[in-house]
Amino acid sequence: MLNRYPLWKNLMVLFALIIGLLYALPNVYGEDPAIQITGARGASVDMSALDTVTEDLKKNNIPYKSAVFENGSVLVRFNDTDTQISARDILNGELGKDYVVALNLAAATPSWLESIGATPMKLGLDLRGGVHFLMEVDMDAAMEKLLGQQEETFRTELREEKIRYRAISKTKDSVQVRLRDEAQLEQAELALEKLHPDMVFTTSETNGRFVLTAKFTEERLQEIRNYAVDQNITILRNRVNELGVAEPLVQRQGANRIVVELPGVQDTARAKEILGATATLEFREVDSSADLAAAAAGRVPAGSEVKMTRDGRPAVLKKRVILAGSHITDASSSADEYGRPQVNISLDTEGGSKMTAFSKNNVGKLMATVFTEYKDSGKRGPDGKVILEKHEEVINQATIQSALGRNFRITGIDSQAEAHNLSLLLRAGALIAPISIVEERTIGPSMGQQNIDMGVQACIWGMVAVMLFTLLYYRGFGLIANLALMMNLVLIIGVMSMIPGATMTLPGIAGIVLTVGMAVDANVLIFERIREELREGRSPQQAIQQGYGNAFSTIADANITTLITAIILFAVGTGAIKGFAVTLSIGILTSMFTAIVGTRAVVNLIYGGKRVDKLSI
Repeated sequence: MLNRYPLWKNLMVLFALIIGLLYALPNVYGEDPAIQITGARGASVDMSALDTVTEDLKKNNIPYKSAVFENGSVLVRFNDTDTQISARDILNGELGKDYVVALNLAAATPSWLESIGATPMKLGLDLRGGVHFLMEVDMDAAMEKLLGQQEETFRTELREEKIRYRAISKTKDSVQVRLRDEAQLEQAELALEKLHPDMVFTTSETNGRFVLTAKFTEERLQEIRNYAVDQNITILRNRVNELGVAEPLVQRQGANRIVVELPGVQDTARAKEILGATATLEFREVDSSADLAAAAAGRVPAGSEVKMTRDGRPAVLKKRVILAGSHITDASSSADEYGRPQVNISLDTEGGSKMTAFSKNNVGKLMATVFTEYKDSGKRGPDGKVILEKHEEVINQATIQSALGRNFRITGIDSQAEAHNLSLLLRAGALIAPISIVEERTIGPSMGQQNIDMGVQACIWGMVAVMLFTLLYYRGFGLIANLALMMNLVLIIGVMSMIPGATMTLPGIAGIVLTVGMAVDANVLIFERIREELREGRSPQQAIQQGYGNAFSTIADANITTLITAIILFAVGTGAIKGFAVTLSIGILTSMFTAIVGTRAVVNLIYGGKRVDKLSI
């Protein structure tokens, strides 16, 4: 019999609709404006903080829905964003600098939906709010670091070539080698030119001072600048992943700037602490022969320098770096057998070889771990750039008991939270050059809600206009198309909610509105085919059969070409373009399913296997 679906097809359509409804449902409940209270510098809080927060809110007549202590922080839910912001301002003043009070959004999904993994769609920066950072890479510091490494390389290479030199130093853009006479100057130039084709060497002689100056070529300088920005982008992406942000935007802007957008993040202090910090470790030998008192007074042995420990005591270290943080491949925090915090370090092959070679020849000597961090000083230079302050401290000095390999641990850390933050920074990578935040914008949840309301209104009015047209023009079949249109919208929202990495943005809403029109377009093609078949004298059952069959190839061709375009947009686009491409792709697939399979199932239920004289089309 014509126009009868087998039972499994009807069950498939019903199953798809139920699953779509279940996973779209959490979006009806939405999210509550909330405040999250954590300890400063990543420290956890205890139950007493919850009592303090609730007392402060009651004292200031701030109503709240609930306040709970979970995962080492306090979460307070509110009815609206105005109350949330007022509570944030009050708690900031009451709690002081020991706590971080951050705006947040907490899902209001019922527990029975959460038990099946149903969660609301992840919303982008323009809808949910979040933070936008414009960051600048300090190219001067990158060059200084590279020239410092080149200075050490020259020392090693000249020693290996048995060329004696007076001194090696670096300037802002070059490395200078002072030699004893002209013969050694020529020897050094020939040896180093052969080893460093990417550098330009010039010689000079003034008052018996023979100097070899080495500078990087312009091509090499451009490579260094590009590498510094690209590598910092990679590391910032790793750090964003550590923060657990869905669909972040990290991309280059101009020659030395990077844009970072974190949707849903209202804890700007935590984000800045992780993204803006330039942290790395250096392992150096302790100069045990030096007189600490004399060194503190300024009489430091040649080849050594003074660094301060965490408790303010001086430590004399050899300038030569045994190992830099760039060789660290993994870092994790834990506690030793006495419960003291520690960081477990894993090195790459080169780093492991260097550490093994040094430790094997220096058993019984002290090795220091130097922690270096660049932070925003809050000041700007004459050129308008943020001035970064360099903080260095010796976090531990340990005696080398035996040869170390690729895996070892460092101790001397104040707290478990600090150990966790340090391991996070080291695991995500040490930034190639210091980076500063030159612009910061926070988009509040209230602005995001306004964008959501406007987007929903656009979607509703677009659907109403389309549904009125199809109902008036195609009558009964128009009603079926409208049911399919609503089913299509439910499926899009359900699929977007199910995909872990999918994020809804304003361009994404535009993609939904576009697919609404495309979904009806497929039904228009089918219904017009059915009308043609009826005009040619086919029976209603035959007209339905031929209409769906003949329109399928046209619909498939049109949608597949659009889908290919959407995939290309997703592959090459960034940010808003990706958001549009995702919803467009999902909308194309769901509209084909609802327009072809969904409406056919309803038409078959109404007309299939029956004697029909006339169709309401």
